[in-house]
Amino acid sequence: MLFHVRMSVNIPHDVPEHFASQLKVDEKEVAQKLQQEGVWRHLWRVAGLYSNVSVFDVPDAQVLHEILIGLPLFPYMDIEVTALCRHPSSIHADDK
Repeated sequence: MLFHVRMSVNIPHDVPEHFASQLKVDEKEVAQKLQQEGVWRHLWRVAGLYSNVSVFDVPDAQVLHEILIGLPLFPYMDIEVTALCRHPSSIHADDK
């Protein structure tokens, strides 16, 4: 099942820089691993914002929930999730 996910990060200014930097390193590692596994299918930065638009390919909403709450930056994110389904006019065979 595909999900469109928008994640906006809001790290408070009083979070120590070394802690915030380590969270970002950890987040990148998790994101790249999930991309390599084919779970995090697409990842785009939203220009001018500390935000991204992503597409996840997971069995169901519960699995997506577990992934999102496990992200290192989750405590500092505003997240919007939209379920997706294949459009009948799509020419891409890998659209599930």
